[in-house]
Amino acid sequence: MSAPLHGGPDALGVPEHDFSTNANACGPCPLALQALAQADRARYPDPAYSALTAALAAFHGVAPERIVLAASASEFIHRISALAAHCGLRRAFLPAHGYGDYARAAGLWGLEPCSAQGGDDGWAGLHWACEPASPLGGVDPAIDGWGAAGAAWRVLDRAYAPLCLAGAPRRLQGRAWSLYSPNKALGLTGVRAAYAIAPPQALEEGVAQRLRALAPSWPVGADGVALLHSWVQPETQAWLGASLPVLRAWKAQQEALCADFGWQVVPGSLANFFTARLPHGAQMAPLLQALRAAGVKLRDCASFGLPGHVRLGVLAPASQEALGQALRRYHRA
Repeated sequence: MSAPLHGGPDALGVPEHDFSTNANACGPCPLALQALAQADRARYPDPAYSALTAALAAFHGVAPERIVLAASASEFIHRISALAAHCGLRRAFLPAHGYGDYARAAGLWGLEPCSAQGGDDGWAGLHWACEPASPLGGVDPAIDGWGAAGAAWRVLDRAYAPLCLAGAPRRLQGRAWSLYSPNKALGLTGVRAAYAIAPPQALEEGVAQRLRALAPSWPVGADGVALLHSWVQPETQAWLGASLPVLRAWKAQQEALCADFGWQVVPGSLANFFTARLPHGAQMAPLLQALRAAGVKLRDCASFGLPGHVRLGVLAPASQEALGQALRRYHRA
């Protein structure tokens, strides 16, 4: 199986202007950075994560036994896929365009990838949805068909819900797992930590308990514990809320910049990123290589099933200017 494709640093190092990931460009969050600086790396975390679990449960208003910690969202994706296969499920219902680890984990564990619009009753497979969805940033139509049945094997990836810039993210009220990875919202994607909230049905059927048992000892290290504790603090949430109107204004400027170069911005993005289609006849590989040489990196959407498109995380005006200058040089060459 081929290596997973992601944005961010590559063989050339860290891009100076990295549009290829969707981290909050107003970050890193100062409060989270302070928490990381104070993290006790000389000792193991509590193996039961008692205080952290209680804090996350209180933040979401749920019972602590509904919280399942994970080393990262990707680790949870692989862990629940493994359990689904072990429990006899044979299919994984995937978004038409979505995060590659859903399909990668399904393939590794022998789950047949199927369209999320397959009309399944919810019991015969592991169902994935993400809203706002990557790479398009819009709503996920699969959620509309999710009733109460089958909640133990439905997962709503809420990686970008805290960065929703238009409307309010939908809540499923116990009809599915909710998977959170706050590092994007806090502008600290290098810190790996996540958690999921189990629906009541997953407790009744023992799925949540088995997922915890499948985790290695100490799946979240001291940095991850500090990040998640910081995430639930009122001051951190206030900082996040203040960043959203800034990102909204930057997004409008960035969409206008793309339109000036003849790129067709795909409508419907609710998040701090969007997808754009290059003009007809544009050569993707030479363009991305030229931009990368100029310190600017975009995300090719071919791996998402959208050839000829790029995804751009919203960055500050200085980075947008760098993108514009690099594009002008490329077109003059």
